[in-house]
Amino acid sequence: MLKPRITAATTAVASLLLLAACGTEKAGSDPGAGTVSPDLPVTGVHWSVDSLTVDGRKTPAPAGTFVEIDKTGRAKGNSGCNHFGGTVAVEGDTLKVALGETTEMACEAMDFERAFHKAFTGSLKAKLTGDSLTLTAPDGATSLALSSEPPAPLNGTTWTVDSLLSGDTATSLPKGSEGKAHFVIDKDGRVGGNLGCNRFTASAKVTEKTLTVTGPVATTRMICSGPQMDLETKLYELLDGPLSYELRHRTLTLTGADGEGFAATAKPTADATAKP
Repeated sequence: MLKPRITAATTAVASLLLLAACGTEKAGSDPGAGTVSPDLPVTGVHWSVDSLTVDGRKTPAPAGTFVEIDKTGRAKGNSGCNHFGGTVAVEGDTLKVALGETTEMACEAMDFERAFHKAFTGSLKAKLTGDSLTLTAPDGATSLALSSEPPAPLNGTTWTVDSLLSGDTATSLPKGSEGKAHFVIDKDGRVGGNLGCNRFTASAKVTEKTLTVTGPVATTRMICSGPQMDLETKLYELLDGPLSYELRHRTLTLTGADGEGFAATAKPTADATAKP
């Protein structure tokens, strides 16, 4: 039997087949160089910002600080005071962040907000451990700690009022009244909490789109500082009529027919249970 002849053409074909085989090897099958890490599953999650660390100093994030990234790379969230938008490209365990538009409210948490914007910008190394996400800046001295939180139900959640609404404009609460007003909508047709100074309770009717206080609002009779009373008066007036509501994950907005209303944020899951 004649032995097969090895020609230059045969050698070339063999080389091409070898290269093709190398090119179709699955990423990650070889622990050596050239492997590609899969993108971390950070999109489609509501990430609550827990803290910011700069040069070893850890600062807790204000309640309601969060980040959300959709599958198209659009990012939105709250940086401690204002809402923001931007873009995020996920490449393996790296997030490339470019912040864009923000609202322009003034709050007590402005120092944290400025530090957050600086930390949540540029190329960030991400580490995902269970429900916890850590984002570290290239300098290694700045990092953000985040954790995933489930959506808040309308009923039974403690909602803290954090801004006033007028049409498409959101304004900060009167200085000195932040964090004072909160309420709970229970399943038995009652709403109650604190209007900024005094505790209140009232019967209410809740449909899929509206909340209407149906009875008199009963309150305590304390006298508080001017800003707290100003907020209380505003909220008391808003409760006098049907309010359209919109629930987005852990943010609730309630507005009247004239576009006046307020926005509230759900307390963190760990301490969200409360009674009116």
